[in-house]
Amino acid sequence: MRLYLFLVFIFLSPVSKAQQTLTLSGKLIDAETEEPIIFASIGIDGKSVGTVSNTLGEFDFHVPYVYKDYDMVIRMLGFNNISAKISDLAFQDTLILRLNKSSKVLEEVVIQDSLSGADIVSAAILYIDKNYANEPFMMNGFYRDLKKVGGKYFSLLEAAVKIYDEDYTEPKNKNRLRERVALMEVRKSLGYSNRFTRYFDEYNLLEDLLLHNNVRYRQFPEEEIFYSSFRRGKTTVYNGKRVHVTSCNFAVPENQGAMLIKLYVDAESYAIVRMEYKRTYNQEILRKKGDLVSKYISEVKTIDFNEYLGKMYLNLITLESQVNWYDEETNELKFETELQQELLINNIEVNPDDRIGRTEKMRRYGLQYQDQRYNREFWNNYNVIKDTPLDNEIVADLEELGTLEEQFEY
Repeated sequence: MRLYLFLVFIFLSPVSKAQQTLTLSGKLIDAETEEPIIFASIGIDGKSVGTVSNTLGEFDFHVPYVYKDYDMVIRMLGFNNISAKISDLAFQDTLILRLNKSSKVLEEVVIQDSLSGADIVSAAILYIDKNYANEPFMMNGFYRDLKKVGGKYFSLLEAAVKIYDEDYTEPKNKNRLRERVALMEVRKSLGYSNRFTRYFDEYNLLEDLLLHNNVRYRQFPEEEIFYSSFRRGKTTVYNGKRVHVTSCNFAVPENQGAMLIKLYVDAESYAIVRMEYKRTYNQEILRKKGDLVSKYISEVKTIDFNEYLGKMYLNLITLESQVNWYDEETNELKFETELQQELLINNIEVNPDDRIGRTEKMRRYGLQYQDQRYNREFWNNYNVIKDTPLDNEIVADLEELGTLEEQFEY
């Protein structure tokens, strides 16, 4: 099987040079299945600047002009890397790139070992201190959340942030945020004034998402049955390296639901490259509003890491969580709520000169109350997860109060 990447690149030399960026726009498609390649990493060889493809396989990559002679590299789990010089790509109208699926490479190599799924996962967790950042670092990120009630989207918020952390040392309190976050820019739709907003948590949702980084906070069950539940799958490849695939179905003790976890672990370093997670709950009551009560239904999460300067750093977190509201007396379902969150890390600086002080640190309350004036020029040159025209449903729901550009300006 081959992957065909159809990339259409736009080069606007007068504008780009003035802004010190080149913008490369493209789409990644699997030619055999004609499915988009979702959340593939697009970056610069040897640098930490990057973005990912969206749910249509599309991306806009804003490249600092000083990197025009570097290679753009596309990485996707299960495929060999592909790279091309940025300046060459910028001058071509249409570029078709072909990737071989890694399984064809692995068929030529017979790999035998006696490691069980439990062995691999135990080693991966044990080696977190070794494989992840052990010195201070600053990350630039793009955060997005979408809120949905009764099947209808009603609010969108996006933020450009800086995230500072000392290192990946295991925290004593796994539920207390270690990172410090500073807001650079925020934009939001008018839906944040919707009456349904009160049915979502009003605290800082970005902080909550950072706390969902199971690797950073060592949020893994300690029971032996958790490790023994893992089974090995077929070895794959990421970034030119062999990757073990392990998965498990785990019943959470004390009737707290169940979780399905899939871990992708580097076969040499035992670094966790990717984690896929699904959790269902037993629907205990969370909180009450009026004569309604809420129950947590499920959450689906993906965490990706990329290697930079020999260490692993966060690349992407996505989280979808569902909470339903019921009549307290009859237990009748009144409506469903869904929160969709994404955090893309688009640049990393190791041992930064600046650190986020207490005065500039993001506040603990909701981001919708920390907004700034919409800076269109900033957003035109900031690496984000590209909006998806495919989500006509989302756009139609959100734009009942006017176009998103008009709402951002409000």
